This record gives sequence, structure tokens and C-alpha cells, in this order.
Amino acid sequence: MNQQETLAVGRVVKPHGVQGELVVEVRTDSPELRFVPGAVLGVRRRGGGRPGESLTVESTRPHAGRLLLRAEGVVGREAAEDLRGVLLTVGVDELGPTDDPEEFHDHQLEGLRVVDTAGQERGVVREVVHTPAGELLAVRTDGGEVLVPFVLDIVPEVDVAAGRLVVDPPEGLFDPS
Repeated sequence: MNQQETLAVGRVVKPHGVQGELVVEVRTDSPELRFVPGAVLGVRRRGGGRPGESLTVESTRPHAGRLLLRAEGVVGREAAEDLRGVLLTVGVDELGPTDDPEEFHDHQLEGLRVVDTAGQERGVVREVVHTPAGELLAVRTDGGEVLVPFVLDIVPEVDVAAGRLVVDPPEGLFDPS
């Protein structure tokens, strides 16, 4: 799996204990499908890392709003520490269609042209950033990058087939800093 064909479903925050368990921040609406025993997840490291690297889920359990995950071959704190910060991924071909027409997978939004309600080009969606307060669209503009809250009042239209989304930005959002 290469990065263009994968979607992040979790991020390893840190090791838990000394036996090799991992604290995972969930980045999917379907953890019950992605983090089941036997599931094989891709591993994406900063800077590329090891091509084709993956881990197989042995078990999971909820813990303080996150998951504790035990993976095959990850034994001891040092092995778990080596996975700190990695993204856990699945292939986009493993994703089913969403039932909600107002719901999108990250990979569907990344690369869309961003235009405002007057039709002016504003940039391109580089990434969907997940925060506790909600999702932000990282939009690459001529002047740098702008974080746009992904809410209906600011992003009233998403047309994946046309390759664009419309923004109605509050005053100053796209102004240079």
C-alpha cells in the first residue's frame, strides 16, 4: 500500500505499560470494523519509513476515550515506543460507501479545488485535520496554508464529482497573516 491508496484510521499516541500495548487515538467512525482481532493495518511513519510495514491486531480495549491495542510481534515497551506517532492505515478500497450524502472520507476531500461563493479560486484541500473540536480543511493557497473549519456554515457545498468545494469564509479567513 502506498500513501495515495491509504486512509488513516488511527494514530499511535504512546506505549502503555511494559508489555507492548499501544495507546491509539481513533480516526475512524467505524473502530469496530477497523480494530478487530486479525485486522491488518498499514503503518505510515513520518518521512516515509519502511515501505509495506503493517501490524496485525491481537486485541483492543477502550481506555480513557482511546483504544489500547495489542499487536502481533510488538512485545515490550521498547517495541511499542518504536511505533509512537505512526499512523495506522487501511486501503481506500476497503472502505464502503457512506450512507449519508453529507459525509465524506478524507481521501475524497483531499485534492479538491476550493472556490468561494463568488466563484473565486481560493486553493486546494491538502489535508483533513481531525481535532477534538471538529475537522479542519488544510487549504494550500498562493499565500501559504489556511485552516478552514469543515462546518456547513463555512463549507456549504461539496461536489466530489466536479472536484471542488465551495466556501463562504468569514471575513479575514483567507487574508494573508
